[in-house]
Amino acid sequence: MQDQTDAAGEAAPRPTVTFRELGLPEPLLRAVADLGFERCTPIQQEVLPYTLLGHDCIGKAQTGTGKTAAFLLTIMADLLRNPPDEPRYIGEPRALVIAPTRELVLQIGKDAEELAAHAGLHIVTLIGGVDYDRQRQQLERKLVDILVATPGRLMDFHSQRQIHLDRIEILVIDEADRMLDMGFIPQVRRIVRQTPPKSHRQTMFFSATFTEEVVRLSAEWTHNPVRVEIDAQSVASKDIDQIVYLVEADRKLDLLLNLLKQPEAASVMIFANRRDQVRRLHERLERAGISCGILSGEVPQHKRVKTLEAFREGNYRVLVATDVAGRGIHVEGVTHVVNFTLPEDPDDYVHRIGRTGRAGASGTSISFACEDDAFLLPEIEKLLGQKLPCVHPEPGMLVAPKRRV
Repeated sequence: MQDQTDAAGEAAPRPTVTFRELGLPEPLLRAVADLGFERCTPIQQEVLPYTLLGHDCIGKAQTGTGKTAAFLLTIMADLLRNPPDEPRYIGEPRALVIAPTRELVLQIGKDAEELAAHAGLHIVTLIGGVDYDRQRQQLERKLVDILVATPGRLMDFHSQRQIHLDRIEILVIDEADRMLDMGFIPQVRRIVRQTPPKSHRQTMFFSATFTEEVVRLSAEWTHNPVRVEIDAQSVASKDIDQIVYLVEADRKLDLLLNLLKQPEAASVMIFANRRDQVRRLHERLERAGISCGILSGEVPQHKRVKTLEAFREGNYRVLVATDVAGRGIHVEGVTHVVNFTLPEDPDDYVHRIGRTGRAGASGTSISFACEDDAFLLPEIEKLLGQKLPCVHPEPGMLVAPKRRV
């Protein structure tokens, strides 16, 4: 693997460039302007000058850095500048994005639709838990430019000969570390083998962490890549106020209810580690008179989509979730993230708090640390490169609020 650049070096940071300076096609510049963006994020500034020229890329970056727009703009610019010179057929996408979770695929698809608003590109998402025939009809309606899919559902369509990957020009593998954790790498290998050789396609490979296995996979699937690393300190936005409350486990609910009474807690995402914890917390909040949604792996996909949309639209002020919602979910205006239980993986902490403080807005991250999980704090602080303020809540914050009759 040959590194052509390394954003993790000690060089002084350059002033951020504008999207117009990158020479993007006019339809993309119009869409970026519509979305209110003018200047690149650090990873976009490091990646785009190379990927827009066709270079492969390996990016170490968490959700919230702007990596999705980086690879989508690369794909769309290439497709617009290089129209196919041979006949195309149904079920033959030009670009493929593989992501580990249904929620992330849907979010990437939504971002792609927004960026392609003036480009006339057809985007299709394929995920499990959604009607197969309806997705097949999407594929058959018109030629597919960009396909975004989870590995399992993509393999289903490929085995049924509904999808053909031998004409892929650009391949994106997103959140490779999570793919590895979820056991998807064998499926991804089979998918990659169906695409043209790495010397005949452009590949962009992203991961929040660079373990030995992730580095090996990146070398296997990319060709002379640019390497960019955006560290966790950059992701833990300066616009996010972080605080840790030291609280006994049996007082967490009272503290949470009092926090939710504060008028500034207008849109709140609450994370717990396990499905049963999320389910129990959701039930207790509803009994306390708080209307809230729930996202976890045991909730059917169609309900998860509806719940997330209701939260986006403000029909729910509170959303309780496992880390299935921690990566790739972009909801504007989230004011608070609450870690009801501290995550066992420090990277998940960064992903969770990245749901707030987005696009220049301020946000608050509140974590509860009790006797069961306070030992997880040092590793989180090590990843962040900073100490987190740990305080005991004011006595009044632990008083059980009156329950609704």
